[in-house]
Amino acid sequence: MRVIAGSARSIPLLTPEGDIARPTTDRIKETLFNIIMDEVGGARFLDLFAGSGQIGIEAISRGAEFALFVEKNKKICELISKNLKKTGFTDRAAIKRGDVISAIPVLSEYGDFDLIYMDPPYDSNVEEDVLKKISENDLLADDGMVIIEASLNRMIDPLDTGFEIVRVKEYKTNKHIFMRKK
Repeated sequence: MRVIAGSARSIPLLTPEGDIARPTTDRIKETLFNIIMDEVGGARFLDLFAGSGQIGIEAISRGAEFALFVEKNKKICELISKNLKKTGFTDRAAIKRGDVISAIPVLSEYGDFDLIYMDPPYDSNVEEDVLKKISENDLLADDGMVIIEASLNRMIDPLDTGFEIVRVKEYKTNKHIFMRKK
């Protein structure tokens, strides 16, 4: 796994051993950033269920002003820290260790975010709960976007979340769901 484009282009990133995380493939990551390229420059990026941190790091490499990584696993948080050091982005990032749903209420100390990316475990079915918490805590900027990576067969119902689906990009086994405030 590596940074695809921007100031840290081609820098290899560390990945968790075993099946602790499910890294997004380079092809899917490139497609994602091609879709959101006009929104990344100068953005404040929130990476929920961050895993190795590769998505938030890619955002910083492509011009995001700041990225906050939220991850529950202590060893993976240490891995994110190492990846931030490898890319030279420690001064443009922060890591918050904890369960995403519990952490969201305290994230307001970082202000709001232009892009919020979440890639929860595919069988967790927490997306709607996380969306509600994001809305309740006003974490998304008015013109911001939430992006969810989910399995291809996962249906997200944004009805009571304060968000609406504006685009879905499907791949072979998963998809990205793009949402904005209603």
